[in-house]
Amino acid sequence: MEERKIVVVGAGLTGLTCAAYLRRKGQDVVVLEAANRIGGLMQTEEVDGFVMEQGPSTGTIKYPEVAELFDMLGDDCTLEVAQSSAKCRLIWKDGRFYALPSGLWSAITTPLFTLKDKFRILGEPWRKKGIDPNESVGSLAERRLGRSFVDYAVDPFLSGVYAGDPYQLPTRLALPKLYDLEQRYGSFIKGAMALAKQPKTDREKRATKAVFSTRGGFRSLVSALGRVIGDERIRTNCKELSIEPLGDKWKLSWGENTIIAEQVITTCPAYALPKLLSFLPKAQLDDLSNLYYAPVIEIGVGMKNTGDVHWNAFGGLVPSKEKQNVLGILMPSACFQGRSPKEGANYAFFIGGACHPEYINKTDEELIELVNTSLHTMLGYPKGTCADVIRIYRHSHTIPQYMPETDARLRTIDAVVLAHPGLHIIGNLKDGIGMGDRIKQAVDMAEKISLSVS
Repeated sequence: MEERKIVVVGAGLTGLTCAAYLRRKGQDVVVLEAANRIGGLMQTEEVDGFVMEQGPSTGTIKYPEVAELFDMLGDDCTLEVAQSSAKCRLIWKDGRFYALPSGLWSAITTPLFTLKDKFRILGEPWRKKGIDPNESVGSLAERRLGRSFVDYAVDPFLSGVYAGDPYQLPTRLALPKLYDLEQRYGSFIKGAMALAKQPKTDREKRATKAVFSTRGGFRSLVSALGRVIGDERIRTNCKELSIEPLGDKWKLSWGENTIIAEQVITTCPAYALPKLLSFLPKAQLDDLSNLYYAPVIEIGVGMKNTGDVHWNAFGGLVPSKEKQNVLGILMPSACFQGRSPKEGANYAFFIGGACHPEYINKTDEELIELVNTSLHTMLGYPKGTCADVIRIYRHSHTIPQYMPETDARLRTIDAVVLAHPGLHIIGNLKDGIGMGDRIKQAVDMAEKISLSVS
């Protein structure tokens, strides 16, 4: 049995970032991870010169905390902002990819949206704001912008972020900033203009919204965070871990191991909490775990020589209306250095999601055929072209879907941590699912804990 000040449960991005900040503040912290390696879904594989991500492919510098994290890591992990090609986003329609409009002329001439909706958007600032707090993203966007904007902008965007259905995700929960624009300013356009005029501090200006990765893939970020924490403070293979109160402290047990801690921070997915916190009443555990994670298959695809095919874009998203087998295709080698051999290209295919969870059961052979067919039908390679490298990464519980039951989950989290001092519940079950959200949440928690135990 050992005693520690702080234990962080889970070694994904949230847990590693939180623990790294606690260590930099001189805190006694240990990280416990059920898997045999750290990083969670954030893993990178290099095959024949192709750098392939098994989980998140990119993040966005949406908060100053993201930039500050790389300040802290210094030369140990190099932030890589995407090249200008990342500004080009493609949408599939009627058998080909079109660029999303990036200016007035392209907005007028794009075939993605109907003429009616192009004119209709001019009246967006004067439309009444919604009164349904659970209005879906799709319903809100259709009401304010028009159905074609939902079909060929909102739907693929939600597919890219949540792998979800825009008519199932409440805006207030899935895209709270968008919801606030309408509620506070009465309009997306008015709100965006008002926010653009607000003065920003130098720190706030660091949230550039730029797309980022790290040199060599996100494995370098995982490794750098691990080094800050220290190998001796990271325990892997902590299977069947349980947490229970012990007076004013906490007892964490797995196998023949026991740690007594003053503070415990769980960063696990919602579905892991019933076993982890089994001392709680069933009703509370039901609320804590009431989160659906959409299954996604990510397929790394390497082409050693692209011939006459060149894509200079962040990637292409496929609206559900187009009824393809692919959610989207990212193009990492067009955005970051060293992701493929010089004459080649690196793609990441995404399949499944909340609308097609059954795709997780497709065989490897079916997925390989799908990729090779799509190389021709979607990316323009000659018929019969086959990928030189294919790596299939199946994730049965990937992207949280913030549905109406989120309110019950958040209330229960607040009630549990209030009733049990020293226990903290964070992770992707609240506060957003993007890398920026995970980093900010982790930093905020580290700051809070440091103040309470200093």
